[in-house]
Amino acid sequence: MPQQISTGTACVAVHSPDAVVHAGLVSSLKHDHRVQEVPPERIHEADAVVAAFDTVDATALEQLRTLSDRPDTRFLLIAGRHWRADVSAAIDRGVRAVLWRDAFTPAAFVRTLLTVADGGGSFPPTLQGTLMEQVRWTHREVLAPRGLTASGVSPRELDVLRLVSEGRELSEIATKLCYSERTVKYILYGLMKRLQLRNRAHAVSYAIRAGLI
Repeated sequence: MPQQISTGTACVAVHSPDAVVHAGLVSSLKHDHRVQEVPPERIHEADAVVAAFDTVDATALEQLRTLSDRPDTRFLLIAGRHWRADVSAAIDRGVRAVLWRDAFTPAAFVRTLLTVADGGGSFPPTLQGTLMEQVRWTHREVLAPRGLTASGVSPRELDVLRLVSEGRELSEIATKLCYSERTVKYILYGLMKRLQLRNRAHAVSYAIRAGLI
């Protein structure tokens, strides 16, 4: 995954059940002015939270929730011997980067932390491959049979949204797409109901923010 390197100071919280590992991680940050450690009681101020686990599994992911219940918390996991977690579930828990412990260096640690703090992500190639397979399976087995894309929006819904964003009237959209005006209304209002969008302007705004149009 591409990395985005921040040039500012990142506030970081560090967690590890192993005191020696915790001390080593903190020591790796001490001499870099771009990173500032915050204590556990101020974890809500952290731009990124580091969590080290020997084995990353469902239990480890559940522990992340106890560290911070903020939905926008970004985690960097330092993973030891085993990865036994669902990659998609890890991302849902806020994991934005993973470093293998046996490939750990202070420089890579700080670089990845800054990436995460700046909103980016970094996963080892093996986990990227697993994630891509999960996405591929979801598209093939779940979305495609329902006529949806990975965004949860069908191609014809995207066509209608794109034309609405250009200021076209429903009658113009119907002519352009060779649909009846009633069909265009059905497509548009079905999308709005499913995604809980208030009106056409809200639908267009959603599509732009999601990068769909």
